[in-house]
Amino acid sequence: MPSTPVVRYEVGDRIARITLNRPERGNAITRELLSGLVECVERADLDPTVHVLLLAGEGTGFCAGYDLVESAEGMGAGGTARGGEEPARLTPIDPAVIAANHDPAGTWDPMVDYAMMSRNVRAFMTLFACGKPVVCKVHGFCVAGGTDMALCSDLLLIAHDAKIGYPPARVWGSPTTALWAHRIGVQRAKRLLFTGDSLSGREALEWGLAIEAPDAAQLDERAEALVARIARVPVNQLMMMKLLVNQTLYAQGLHATQILGTVFDGITRHTEEGYAFARQAAQEGFRAAVRARDEPFGDAGRSTFKG
Repeated sequence: MPSTPVVRYEVGDRIARITLNRPERGNAITRELLSGLVECVERADLDPTVHVLLLAGEGTGFCAGYDLVESAEGMGAGGTARGGEEPARLTPIDPAVIAANHDPAGTWDPMVDYAMMSRNVRAFMTLFACGKPVVCKVHGFCVAGGTDMALCSDLLLIAHDAKIGYPPARVWGSPTTALWAHRIGVQRAKRLLFTGDSLSGREALEWGLAIEAPDAAQLDERAEALVARIARVPVNQLMMMKLLVNQTLYAQGLHATQILGTVFDGITRHTEEGYAFARQAAQEGFRAAVRARDEPFGDAGRSTFKG
């Protein structure tokens, strides 16, 4: 076990605090981080003293997405890159790399890809399936795969000046947990996914995605006040209320939509445009590929909604 865990776990006052702890990489997602997340959520779920979970990120932002920069730059034309925009490193055993690392001239098996990426979806969905409420605190940035963790949580507090969105909708990605339409409605989900734009915390509050959007300096205080209030409710009541509300999303076909979103994610990495993005990342660097992706939208590397 590493001396510094990539996911930190603390319990006190009926609250389990789960913190993504790779600040030097923007808390970007690796297999180790997802395993740590699943372990911590399970631990909190089984602890009778815990009533509510608070998910947060260490450092300058919540999560920069999948950690595939080094892979994108190092695996040649068949290399991979995802939506995160922070420097990153990833071991070659990560499922996302295995799923996409093949010669474009060869045969791509979409079910191998799906088998790998669906494991990530199941990890994200432990937050949704957890019997206890999960509050997610977003500061700085929450983009690409990072939004899967945020949207699988029950309540979102987003700092007024933070950004949240899915830039890989422009190329090389599909939201695998498929929760955007459930969280902000069909038309607004299309507005974001047709452009790859992101929302500020203020806009996320206006669109109903966030429950609060305080100033960054007040984010911790507001998050602590909310989880402390939730923690006063008996845990059996909290479990019943979450189960009750979650049935609405299941009845609307969430599981089927997630299968489609995960299969589409693999397809986006194997289109002509997807290969071109990977080729540019390998030849010029991942940041250059992201800038080229975003420049036509006037927000190179930022992808923030200004409408």
